[in-house]
Amino acid sequence: MNIKNLKVNITPFTGSKKTYKTGSIFKDIRVPFREISLSNGNQSNCVNNPNKAIELYDPSGPYTEENIKINIIKGLPKIRENWIKSREKNSTQMSLAKKGIITPEMEYAAIREEVSPKKVKDAIAKGEAIIPANINHPELEPMIIGREFLVKINSNIGNSALSSGIGEEVEKMIWSIRWGADTVMDLSTGKDIHETREWIIRNSPVPIGTVPIYQAVEKCNGIIEDLTWEAYRDVLIEQAKQGVDYFTIHAGVLKDYIKFAKERKLGIVSRGGAILAKWCTIHKKENFLYTHFEEICEIMRAYDICFSLGDGLRPGCIADSNDQSQFAELKTLGELTITAHKFDIQTMIEGPGHVPLNKIKENMDKQIELCNNAPFYTLGPLTTDISCGYDHITSSIGAAFIGWLGTAMLCYVTPKEHLGLPDREDVKQGIIAHKIAAHSADLAKDHPMALRWDNAMSDARRNFRWQDQFNLSLDPENARKLHNRDLTKEEQEKASFCSMCGPKFCSMKINQEANELSKRK
Repeated sequence: MNIKNLKVNITPFTGSKKTYKTGSIFKDIRVPFREISLSNGNQSNCVNNPNKAIELYDPSGPYTEENIKINIIKGLPKIRENWIKSREKNSTQMSLAKKGIITPEMEYAAIREEVSPKKVKDAIAKGEAIIPANINHPELEPMIIGREFLVKINSNIGNSALSSGIGEEVEKMIWSIRWGADTVMDLSTGKDIHETREWIIRNSPVPIGTVPIYQAVEKCNGIIEDLTWEAYRDVLIEQAKQGVDYFTIHAGVLKDYIKFAKERKLGIVSRGGAILAKWCTIHKKENFLYTHFEEICEIMRAYDICFSLGDGLRPGCIADSNDQSQFAELKTLGELTITAHKFDIQTMIEGPGHVPLNKIKENMDKQIELCNNAPFYTLGPLTTDISCGYDHITSSIGAAFIGWLGTAMLCYVTPKEHLGLPDREDVKQGIIAHKIAAHSADLAKDHPMALRWDNAMSDARRNFRWQDQFNLSLDPENARKLHNRDLTKEEQEKASFCSMCGPKFCSMKINQEANELSKRK
């Protein structure tokens, strides 16, 4: 697909419209929400929602706003441009938070979360939350990742040597945020990595993450032994200047830990972890990302980029979960987090992987203990190894559990996991499965925004307001299609039953009839 021929063809969700809230500290802030109109103004059964509409957190940028045409060639509006210009030089969100300063990004994130700017500022100052926002990504709509906030999800995109091009990856980014991805990682390993990333960043309202070592290997023609610190540093600076908001850096894959992984059933399954393990083995030297970590910190501080400290030794199967190599690396990541915080760099920690349900809590407990309360960002975890083609479901089971226990962001897994590069439909299925997991975790933590959404759906169901049920769902089109498939047109719009129960056996209808009879008596 030629990028110049790419058309943004994303329609808004039915029954929804964009609304905006303004800042009180910074008057030029306009924070987007998705407002769903409800057909019945009497919301007496819907806790904390007496209005005719419900507002939802919305990461989709301007793409789902009606009558807005996006010029992909030009890119998105630079909403942060003036905020960045007015900031102290060489400052980061963390350095400013430590001084007690609330930035526009902090207030923006606070409005999205319906919390005070002070809560956001304090969490960032302590290293318990991050706002990924490179100073060279002015198109960004700021968001926060932390245990005390809504659980976020990440979508992975990126070309490979075998498939996809720039246009397809930009489209996947837009498609991802349409379905609710809060951040997007560009994991491109094929041709045109720099150009692909440039198009993605200029058109992305959400934070973009990368794994710089992929491009470093590409620049060495795929020959891992030719990798050097200097080659990697050049890639880091190149991506920083482009506007990447967070880097996955596998600085915890130490030479002494590689021998532990040799005892595993699946060894090292992380791309970055495997690359560095091979480099260390060939050169008989320590991981250069570890030995040059403070230099990396200096580069990242200059652009206010966040660390996503990578779990290069994550378990790739149930048999390898919670083993010596995984937890040895986690301990090192905790030590590196303390170093990063000394440089005022916001940091989150990546986590596993494949872990059975009974071992997930140990992962969360150890992360909190070892990593200075930094946010946890997990892939799943996948709770079984047997679900090829359905790994998005397996992953979302573990993700809901670890999200409830305190993980701040979940990396989606698609049905194509372990099998190939995902397409549009795979991306959609992966995102929806993990939005369900994130929302389930938010409910378990009694988050008021999550509770409000569920209560609105329950009220719509009780009153047979089918259109409201569709519009309140994560995928309105699919909900509508499944409901209407076996009903007549009149039944689709007015029936007080669904095709599973029919008109005589609907429990809610029977209950309503019983209540009416009791009132008469």
